[in-house]
Amino acid sequence: MAGILAWFWNERFWLPHNVTWADLKNTEEATFPQAEDLLLACPLAFCIFCIRLLFERFIAKPCAMGLKIQTNGPQKAQPNAILEKVFTAITKHPDEKRLEGLSKQLDWDVRTIQRWFRQRRNQEKPSTLARFCESMWRFTFYLYIFTYGLRFLKKTPWLWKTKECWYNYPNQPLTVDLHYYYIVELSFYLSLLFSQFTDMRRKDFRVMFLHHLTTLSLITFSYVNNMVRVGTLLMCLHDAADVLMEAAKMADYAKCQTLCNFLFAVFAILFISSRLGVFPVWILNTTLFESWEIVGPYPSWWLFNLLLLLLQVLHSYWSYLIVKTACRAVCRGKVSKDDRSDMETSSDEDNGLLANQKPHSSATNGTNNKTHEANGYAPCTEEHH
Repeated sequence: MAGILAWFWNERFWLPHNVTWADLKNTEEATFPQAEDLLLACPLAFCIFCIRLLFERFIAKPCAMGLKIQTNGPQKAQPNAILEKVFTAITKHPDEKRLEGLSKQLDWDVRTIQRWFRQRRNQEKPSTLARFCESMWRFTFYLYIFTYGLRFLKKTPWLWKTKECWYNYPNQPLTVDLHYYYIVELSFYLSLLFSQFTDMRRKDFRVMFLHHLTTLSLITFSYVNNMVRVGTLLMCLHDAADVLMEAAKMADYAKCQTLCNFLFAVFAILFISSRLGVFPVWILNTTLFESWEIVGPYPSWWLFNLLLLLLQVLHSYWSYLIVKTACRAVCRGKVSKDDRSDMETSSDEDNGLLANQKPHSSATNGTNNKTHEANGYAPCTEEHH
């Protein structure tokens, strides 16, 4: 174990030339980032998750009820023992061959069976109320942490001159405010990583999971090798657009369409300009070129910049989704469905098919003859994160 730890914490990987871990030990005069500080993020992430549950129940939910957010979830699929067995035990997305077999067995047409599976999948999605509570929690946190970060950075020299991130690097003392900023951000994203498995699942689940891992890696690596100055710039830049994103979603859930459209437009402009403009010009420029000039490259420097470039790829992907949503909004006159949402919809033609379809006897298919109308889409207006 000692050998593995010595290999992992190899100074020649983590630190610039002629710098050792002994140079970054805490003294009475100065405090530096220590790897063991990050262990505090684990229990704090659990605390943040618990605070979220309390916030959603006692603050967000009453606000949603006051705004008359609907509490009911998607339309339930009509009971059918045969289809339910296939759905739970075999597949939630039957192929064409299985659909044809079920069609013959139930004497239903294929499109009605497809409709049933679509409704049944949507049935497992959270209600608009749950979505509003989740967005309100994220909005509150992003607003707090962005405000804190902005107030902190206004007092620092590296906000106005990014070369200050690298002068006397890595022998830059760690302040209490900077340490708090880092640990809270790390804890929040750690809680997001785990809550992603309990929150509503979206189409870009894997992309978001990759994003959270990349973010956690960047925060961890930048803390361990004391790149915290540029790290604070990166975190504050990302939190700015997230505030508007969650606000737009909340307005959408509350059916304040005009406000939603306005917030989404501002969010789209801010997101694309900050992630595709400011990020490469401001952040990548200082991490790739200014640091090369002042400090010079070393192994963890390459890894850090590789993660930043991966983050830029994710920014481009989400910018594409935002532009796609914006174009659809212009055509329809309003912001509508989130491209990341897994809430499935059906066409007007499908509505007619299900309404006109009359299943046969309950002895054959285990259902009654009552039909159901299609549920609407789940409105959402976000990139993410």
